Amino acid sequence: MKAEKIVSTTLLAAALAILGGGAGIAMADEPCGDFGECKTLIEINASDGDIGFHFLMDGGDLIRAAIFAPNHRKIFYDGARGPLREQFLTETFAESAEPLCWEPEEGEDEEFGEDFVTLEDFIDRWRAGTYTFIGIGEHFEFSLGQTTLGFDLPAAPADLEYDEDTGIISWTAGNDLGECADYDELADLVEDEILPEHPFDVEVAAWEIVLEPDVEDGDPTGALKYTVRVPGGISVKAVTVPADYLASLPNDTPVKIEVGAIGVGDNATFSEVDGFCVNEDEGCEEDED
Repeated sequence: MKAEKIVSTTLLAAALAILGGGAGIAMADEPCGDFGECKTLIEINASDGDIGFHFLMDGGDLIRAAIFAPNHRKIFYDGARGPLREQFLTETFAESAEPLCWEPEEGEDEEFGEDFVTLEDFIDRWRAGTYTFIGIGEHFEFSLGQTTLGFDLPAAPADLEYDEDTGIISWTAGNDLGECADYDELADLVEDEILPEHPFDVEVAAWEIVLEPDVEDGDPTGALKYTVRVPGGISVKAVTVPADYLASLPNDTPVKIEVGAIGVGDNATFSEVDGFCVNEDEGCEEDED
């Protein structure tokens, strides 16, 4: 236990030295410093109206790892023990809980819960700026990487459609964040310099399209998702789900579609619609909920 405390303290001291400009660690010419990859991002479900913080780090043979926010506070720490200590940490992905980004009206709290955060409060909580990733390897060598979290949030895709006859999923570019914030609310946040730019103006680097069987937990069909990413600049916002994939699903399989706008800075805003039916024979049963 004492050794672990020493390691944790060393991580903190090293990170503070780095952030203060006194680093004794050379930055490598790799995608994220000494890490193969590191990123922080914001993900919004515009249909459900929730928001979360995600991060990814990919390093080699680590026994300890930590992340520091722009205010120098440690927000994540992980350490390998037992057999994991012998085999090491490499890629680590995690996401925060995703509270509602809109406040339920009186009487709705029983259905939606009381866990919510306004978009403005969320931005204040996480802060834009440089997030520092620190890793310690098998022989206590340090890895360092830094990435930037911004609040350039792409607008939620709109007008999602699925043609059950052709297998075509289509959508349009939206102009707000759905349940999280409408166009005028976002304009006010830009005017108050809380958001750097309106989501309507944020460049979309890629669209992520998902067709997911909407089945009960435990049904193996639920694992048969179809997912694809296409460039953000495509003129016709539509993809065709492969016929072989659709044929692999049982008759009368309810499905939902999800389209995400992925920003240049990796922030993502998703919209989803359900109620579609694949390989309809007797008809899909509607969800009683």
